Amino acid sequence: MQKNILIRSIAALSGIVMLASVAACGDNTASTPDSSSTDSASKTAPISGNFQGAGASSQQSAVEAWIAGFQGANPDAKIAYNPSGSGAGVQTFLTGATAWAGSDKALADDEVEQSKSVCADGTAFDVPVYVSPIAVIFNLKGVSDAGKHINMDADTIAKIFDGKITKWNDPAIADQNKDLTLPDTAITVVHRSDKSGTTQNFVSYFKDQAPDSWTYDLSENWPNEVGQGAKGTSGVVSTVKQADGTIGYADFSQVGDLGTVAVKVGDSYNEISAEAGSKVIEDSKQDDTVKGDNRIVIKINHATEAKGAYPIVLVSYDIVCPAYKDTKQAEFAKAWLTYVTSDEGQKAAQDAAGTAPLPSSLKSEITKSIEAIKTK
Repeated sequence: MQKNILIRSIAALSGIVMLASVAACGDNTASTPDSSSTDSASKTAPISGNFQGAGASSQQSAVEAWIAGFQGANPDAKIAYNPSGSGAGVQTFLTGATAWAGSDKALADDEVEQSKSVCADGTAFDVPVYVSPIAVIFNLKGVSDAGKHINMDADTIAKIFDGKITKWNDPAIADQNKDLTLPDTAITVVHRSDKSGTTQNFVSYFKDQAPDSWTYDLSENWPNEVGQGAKGTSGVVSTVKQADGTIGYADFSQVGDLGTVAVKVGDSYNEISAEAGSKVIEDSKQDDTVKGDNRIVIKINHATEAKGAYPIVLVSYDIVCPAYKDTKQAEFAKAWLTYVTSDEGQKAAQDAAGTAPLPSSLKSEITKSIEAIKTK
């Protein structure tokens, strides 16, 4: 009897030692300065149930990676995401039909007010989940199929998307690309047909950097009749691929082998990359004019002159309530955001979608916002 007790005691002690060793190995893998989000994720009790999200189509690749990672640790959680577009996703969330919304645009004041009827307490808030450049994509025989970029400044891009420049060999383009032989091909603009945060982020660059050439009000809806519309990020990419002479805009994660525009910053033309997009956010500040608690909204500095920066970017947000009428929804939202913004979640998005990880300077504030979600 005593011998059996002794054997069990030794086995239990060995198990504890092994667990401690595994935990130590896990700690050693977290080499970033602030791993509080990852630590919190490891302490969260497993989540179970069915949970729905909807919103930004630009987030689709990242969300698919996040779902796989989250369900790996929470196998009884069934998660679905409808990439319906930022505007549609937010409206669906505001009906109470989804646990969260993905959006490439921060909540408007009236949306924050509307959320009072959905949240059990307080108002909805937005937390950044990744940074991604918006590519100006094009399909031009002899250029994009040869793997070449085209250089453009803000004024030129704005005039193309407003129908004021209609040929690929227009002097405004040719003068910035003296090393290229540009054809006399008509330019076909492709834009989003649905309400889109990507659209608003894209045209906000024109508003800031080419205001004389882009006089439309800022909106998630495409403001003119130039070119043709396509639904979702995948719709724009697919349409641009189909015809010679097309140009559009899309989240960098879904560009594939299409040509991309190198955008003028200061005296240089900078090519698109996740790292180049991240440099703009590092040179930007939080918007302290937004209404509502727990919100972390970035005011993008389109006028950046940071070396190597690519200025057309979006910050993609997840939108949640600080308290839910269903406790399971609250537990999920808190655990989901904890994972998504952790080092592990950011790496998953980077690998799947080519996004830039959130700046370390935001980590502590993001953690505070997530901790504000009430689960009891």
